[in-house]
Amino acid sequence: MAVRDITPTVHSFKAERFRVFTARQLDQIPQLRQLSEEQRFDMRVVASVLPFRVNQYVIEQLIDWSAVPNDPLFQLTFPQRGMLRPEHFDRVAQALREEWPAERFNALVADVRNELNPHPAGQLEHNIPQLDGERVEGIQHKYRETVLFFPSSGQVCHSYCTFCFRWAQFVGDKDLRIAAKESSQLCDYLRAHPQVTDVLVTGGDPLVMKTRNLRACLEPLLSPEFDHVRTIRIGSKALSFWPQRFVTDEDADDLLALFEEIQAAGKHLALMAHYNHWRELEPEIAREAIRRIRATGAQIRAQGPLLAHINDDPAVWARLWQTQVELGIIPYYMFVERDTGARHYFEVPLVRAWEIYRDAIQRVSGIARTARGPSMSSEPGKVEIQGVTEINGEKVLALRMIQGRNPDWVQRPFFARYDDKATWLNHLRPAFGEERFFFEED
Repeated sequence: MAVRDITPTVHSFKAERFRVFTARQLDQIPQLRQLSEEQRFDMRVVASVLPFRVNQYVIEQLIDWSAVPNDPLFQLTFPQRGMLRPEHFDRVAQALREEWPAERFNALVADVRNELNPHPAGQLEHNIPQLDGERVEGIQHKYRETVLFFPSSGQVCHSYCTFCFRWAQFVGDKDLRIAAKESSQLCDYLRAHPQVTDVLVTGGDPLVMKTRNLRACLEPLLSPEFDHVRTIRIGSKALSFWPQRFVTDEDADDLLALFEEIQAAGKHLALMAHYNHWRELEPEIAREAIRRIRATGAQIRAQGPLLAHINDDPAVWARLWQTQVELGIIPYYMFVERDTGARHYFEVPLVRAWEIYRDAIQRVSGIARTARGPSMSSEPGKVEIQGVTEINGEKVLALRMIQGRNPDWVQRPFFARYDDKATWLNHLRPAFGEERFFFEED
């Protein structure tokens, strides 16, 4: 099927070769030479524990090297010393200086990673379903209507975010990785679960896959036996980290044709784009990618977490949301940084997160107020912080379950004692003398 109106309107863009740098190539990034030897060593230490991967586009188009190390896009993609707790950093740094043998060093790194809560919110314990008494690897089914699918060839990204809550996917430990070897697993599961209306293809980033491989995953869902699947979502950071995927890559037009075919089959296609700062929307090629996607009829929804060092400023969020609306993107979620990995470096207290959200929302018009949040993707479900109030003389946090493992929990309000230091749900205690939150009783 021909893709309509995908020719660039003003600018012409040359095809670029995708060039990526990992921890082994840190010394090959010329821009890092402006940093001290100590700073570069600190990066090596952190990159030994948390995954590091960045590409030439991010380095040259997104990062303001005159503002490094405080530049938000540099913080988003390059390891910083504070991303490891001092006790972890010191142990790994000593091992590097003493040049421990690989086996001993890798064992140390594995121990450190295990202390970083590599799979939060019950991802391995409670989210992976069973079919005919056996675990279905590569699928998560937490909410009744929505299934997450992790195609094995999409479990990498064009660049890695330093805050990523799925960092354990990328460290080479098969025991920590969620991936499906073949899409037939997904089809078998969907046949047995007609209540599922939404399939979210996620990773990693499915759009690192060649279009022919992505097509092999998605085309089966277009057949009549899967009419109960109404929406296909693709979770991706490609619009930020490699917009060439939609514009100049050799199979970019094939990808957009696939998007059109999904729409023509009667499915709603939503690209769940991850944005952390308005600067990701500034390059012309990023805007051209957005235009071409929207021309297929697909919808772009934007989400991302609130992060210290990157976007803990209401002005940043207001400009991000306003720019998204101007470009035809729907602001969808502001998340709270999850309790995993470098969370201590990025986390913002829940009360402060709500204050930033409220201030940002007040700065935009109603059409940009579609972003829900701040929301915690916690073990029981997505919990929204609705504000601070006082009831019968007690200062409390008003909360709402906007998605839950138990559908009966959805939209249920509840209250927690006021705590301006809490950064996650398990730090909160029920208000009004209650012993448990309602979802803890189930």
